[in-house]
Amino acid sequence: MLVIQKVIVSGLGAIGSAYAARIYDTSPELVTVVVDTERLERYQREGITINGKAYSFRMVTPDVSEKPADLILIAVKYHQLGEAIQEIRNFVGENTIILSLQNGITSETMVGEAFGMDKVLHSFVVGTDAVRVGTSTRYSSIGKIVFGDRSNRKDDPKVLAVQEFFDRVHVPYEVPNDIMREMWWKFMMNVGVNQVSAVLKAPYGVFRKVKEARELWEMAAREVLAIAERAGIHLVEADIQEHLRIAEALSPEGKTSMLQDVEAGRKTEVEIFAGTVAQMGDAYGIDTPVNDLLFKLIRAMEQMDK
Repeated sequence: MLVIQKVIVSGLGAIGSAYAARIYDTSPELVTVVVDTERLERYQREGITINGKAYSFRMVTPDVSEKPADLILIAVKYHQLGEAIQEIRNFVGENTIILSLQNGITSETMVGEAFGMDKVLHSFVVGTDAVRVGTSTRYSSIGKIVFGDRSNRKDDPKVLAVQEFFDRVHVPYEVPNDIMREMWWKFMMNVGVNQVSAVLKAPYGVFRKVKEARELWEMAAREVLAIAERAGIHLVEADIQEHLRIAEALSPEGKTSMLQDVEAGRKTEVEIFAGTVAQMGDAYGIDTPVNDLLFKLIRAMEQMDK
């Protein structure tokens, strides 16, 4: 079995920095961050802190030529994925395993087209309340990485290697019985909470206190439920209620990644949420009025902030 000894992290946002720090805390030599020259200079100038602790990650630029990584964690936004794929090319070898920790249900296909689906495990992060401001990240819950092979083979060598590594560096994880169902479950959660939180500018605590906020979340998520049924993915109403239960366990002041993007004036991932729902709704003949409206609202907010 492959023993993972070299990890490349692409993206030091809230998710990427939290997991890079967790690996670094166990074995600093295991983790390297790939960054462009501009970001490298910024991190060297401003420093990086996670939960108040300063970290000195090893950093390399994409043009560096060195031994391929055993594992690559892609933790960038969807609109940055094309750039990230180019930046990790020098670090992908014959046996490299790639996890894209992005939201949505489409990034694995893009990574697989670039490097081969044999190198890709489907994955996502759930249960984190990490928030990044500048080069500083804070979280009370790091959440867990859910991953697996599309065929759901628990004895897949890539799956076993990543399990052993996450156990070694104390990264919480889960290998579900049906990874595609779980990815759609997370997609449905993000379509609801990410987008509604962005429009309302609401941290997680608002969804505990305000009934109408929860109802908007549920309405957006139910459009995914209808599409999933047509796509052969078994999601049910109880899955939406599970979303709400998870949110209740997060810090009331915690914010979704999309709300963080709105507040920082960054591009959001509305295309992979409401945009994907609308496209798939058209393909299956399912109306998606809530997500159609959320798409227009969030795109308008993006442009108003410029």
